[in-house]
Amino acid sequence: MMRRLITAVALCAVFCGSASYAQQKGRYDGDVKTILAYDKMYQVPSHPIVFVGSSSIRKWDDLQEVFGSYKVINRGIGGAVIDDISYYADQLIFHYQPRQIVLYVGDNDVPRAEETVDTIVNKTVALYRQIRAKLPNVPLVYIGIKPSPSREKHREKIEAVNKALQQFFAGQPNTQFVDVYPLMLAKDGSFRRELFQPDMTHMVPQGYHIWEKALNRYLVKPE
Repeated sequence: MMRRLITAVALCAVFCGSASYAQQKGRYDGDVKTILAYDKMYQVPSHPIVFVGSSSIRKWDDLQEVFGSYKVINRGIGGAVIDDISYYADQLIFHYQPRQIVLYVGDNDVPRAEETVDTIVNKTVALYRQIRAKLPNVPLVYIGIKPSPSREKHREKIEAVNKALQQFFAGQPNTQFVDVYPLMLAKDGSFRRELFQPDMTHMVPQGYHIWEKALNRYLVKPE
């Protein structure tokens, strides 16, 4: 699996990247413009920890309160897939010259039939390489895909993606894989519906509290 992953990353960066960017190009321009307008209205901390990814980041309403002493900013976009974060990386990540990056992507790619375990892993690795090309030494935390009850039928796919990425990130410097998946399961291994809103995809505060405890030890405080 890992040998196939490593050899496929370069091809994915060329073919998956260019083709997917063409398909996704500009679909979140409005969201990004809103973020940039917000930056002009309110002072953004210098060299913050940037939390970036899909709606699980976007909907973390008390993120800045929870991690207030860390100087964090929330740059999540609801509905984003991996390709979207790659496409908007300049505006959502590099623009802020972050001290650290916390990344959550891949969740919305899982239910897409055309996205296999290999393509999700390869696209995530390609995004990681994209970040490392500009920020080679910035600490990065990748949050593993969570067990949303709405995606329980994709359980094997999620577990396979998480396992492959955990193995990959274990060999990368200044990079930490935080596996929230088992932390959000019941003792019998079943999905915990009480951690989620009625849509069974987005979390309630109890779910975010699990994330907070899991992440706290890995965040870098400002000097």
